[in-house]
Amino acid sequence: MVQSSNQRLTLEEFLALPEGDITYEFVNGEAVPKYKDDEMSPKFFHSSTTGALLILLSAWAQDKGRVVTEWAIKLTRNHQDWMPIPDLTYVSHHRLAANWLQDEACPVAPELVIEIISPGQTFGEMTEKATDYLKAGVSRVWVVDTKARTITVFASSSFPITYRDQQVITDDLLPELDITPNAIFQRAGLNP
Repeated sequence: MVQSSNQRLTLEEFLALPEGDITYEFVNGEAVPKYKDDEMSPKFFHSSTTGALLILLSAWAQDKGRVVTEWAIKLTRNHQDWMPIPDLTYVSHHRLAANWLQDEACPVAPELVIEIISPGQTFGEMTEKATDYLKAGVSRVWVVDTKARTITVFASSSFPITYRDQQVITDDLLPELDITPNAIFQRAGLNP
């Protein structure tokens, strides 16, 4: 997928671009690489944490909804089409029916998106993206910092809360989910 920097795309034109080896998000009418350079591409901490979260959340979400990695979401940001690709997405069967089966971007704002900070990204950048997700209708955003071993939960109705160690992440929006940062990072093989 290659795009001229002089020309703005519509969402339909973006979706019609040929696929390639690079993952692109749709931002302000442009195809923007998800990872700007090799420094930002996911490394072991990022990848193993993604896998751990997928396993743990999928077990919890069985019969409740679906947990998917690297699934584009059709949203609106600053009154423009926006198609980010979070590291993980949870969408309940209440928002997207269990029998929905299309090979396309997520058509609804999900309950939860998770972004894992990659090398070259900052917590500040992820905080800004979390705010954009919330404004676009996503209910919760988790920003995972694999180096600090923390998970910061963003919700539009409260200040961000950072969880560490054995602190249990509970949320009425995610009933019966009872998980700690230690459990996630241990599953990922990152706890000493």
